[in-house]
Amino acid sequence: MSQDYDTQGVQVLGRVTVDQKELLGKECLQFLGELCTRFSGERSSLIAARKEKQDRIDRGVLPDFPAETADIRATSWKVAPVPDFLLDRRVEITGPSGDAKMVINAFNSGAKVYMSDFEDAQSPVWKGMIQGQRNLYDSVRGDLHFRSDDGKEYSINDKPSVLFVRPRGLHLDERHVFSGGKPVPGSFFDFAVFLFNNAKEQIKNGYSPCFYIPKTEGYLEAGLWDRIFSFSESYLGIRAGTIKATFLIETLPAAFEMDEILHEVRNHSAGLNCGRWDYIFSYIKKLRNGEEFLLPDRSSVTMDRGFLLSYSKLLIRTCHMRGAHAMGGMSAYIPVKNDEAANRKAMKNVADDKMREVLLGHDGTWVAHPGLVGVAMETFNGVMKTPNQIHVIPDHEAITASDLLKPIHGNVTETGLRVNLRVGIQYIAAWLEGRGAVPLYNLMEDAATAEICRSQVWQWIRHGALLEDGRIVTGNLVEQILRDEVANLKDTVFTREAEKLFREMIFSSGFADFLTTGAYERLLELETSK
Repeated sequence: MSQDYDTQGVQVLGRVTVDQKELLGKECLQFLGELCTRFSGERSSLIAARKEKQDRIDRGVLPDFPAETADIRATSWKVAPVPDFLLDRRVEITGPSGDAKMVINAFNSGAKVYMSDFEDAQSPVWKGMIQGQRNLYDSVRGDLHFRSDDGKEYSINDKPSVLFVRPRGLHLDERHVFSGGKPVPGSFFDFAVFLFNNAKEQIKNGYSPCFYIPKTEGYLEAGLWDRIFSFSESYLGIRAGTIKATFLIETLPAAFEMDEILHEVRNHSAGLNCGRWDYIFSYIKKLRNGEEFLLPDRSSVTMDRGFLLSYSKLLIRTCHMRGAHAMGGMSAYIPVKNDEAANRKAMKNVADDKMREVLLGHDGTWVAHPGLVGVAMETFNGVMKTPNQIHVIPDHEAITASDLLKPIHGNVTETGLRVNLRVGIQYIAAWLEGRGAVPLYNLMEDAATAEICRSQVWQWIRHGALLEDGRIVTGNLVEQILRDEVANLKDTVFTREAEKLFREMIFSSGFADFLTTGAYERLLELETSK
């Protein structure tokens, strides 16, 4: 991969087209370089602290509410009010940023918010990541257009959804851009390129730059982001507090620090979100050595039970006590074509999920497909007659640390094992091919659900989970079923690589923190070979 250009000490190694290069000008790269110089060291320290926290859990010290921040939880305070255009967020649609047609359809979906994703729904293929930035640059200016092969024209309508951008998590690098001789953090790259190119245009149009921040593991990480926001506002000459961010509570440690996270970002806060799929993955990952925390088939791990229900209740109460939005999560169901009965069932499942969220007290929810916006909107409209429910403080029992750790019980089945193997490999294959949001078996899968697939299989092997038919999950049994499942998949270079990566993760004695970090190395090799 040859170097394209080098400016302000930031090297761009990825190939950039003429219209994309406009986004990576001298001033933008200087801003990115400043973020790296000022904050990369703290970012590295925080990533190291994650390992230390995991080591304590592995020694039997379970997560708990931090003693040193008890005063923050006990005292009365609120986050800064959000601007009027963010008061009503009852339905939000998510999707990858790199596909122009999907971006346009999301903006035109009728959802209140469109979260454009550079993270779990977007494979970090360089071409797609930089094209995603171009798509959003054009979208902010109302200039994004797409023409399909059959000649159909797509463009953004005059009442688009409000834009949020989700950068990558702190743990991921962008290996096509270097600063100080090291790859820049992917989160810094995604944030900096979008903010530098679009913030003032958004403000001119009456909006603010809005972000969803993923994978946060505690208030110290939120504090880093708050300092990044404040520095960026000062650097770009933007009024303090203009940037707004919703933090996804999708890791187990973060659930114990929700008050503290909101307090850290109180001048930039746009609430918290129940990132359910990553949260399930994090629960397995963090508590992986405890047999008592073994979970059943993914289909049985639902939001109305155990640790998931408790974390939802705590998030809603915490947010509303602090004057912040408490956003619900994603139902994985999508519309089913050519099968009306299956489609009706999927729509009912979505409606039931959204009814549970709005009755519990959430102020909004997520969908993954434009065809689900109407179902979710109708459900929320039927119950929530105000722009949000922030004024309603749930009157439920106090949520304890034990509640947040309470496992969900159920059966481990051969069907569930097969689904995890099949979906995990198929998703990784698609990810290596450049697709991050993948419809499989009438569900929309992304990196978070693939993480559940591989972590559950690892957990079941490690603890010798008992199948409902009496068999014990062993490496030999998984190997046998895995060969059977792979034989039914299309044989491509991506499938073979995906199988290899999946095998490494499920049969390893150790536990890889994220499948995307190891898979990224192979993705780069495949990119280079093209």
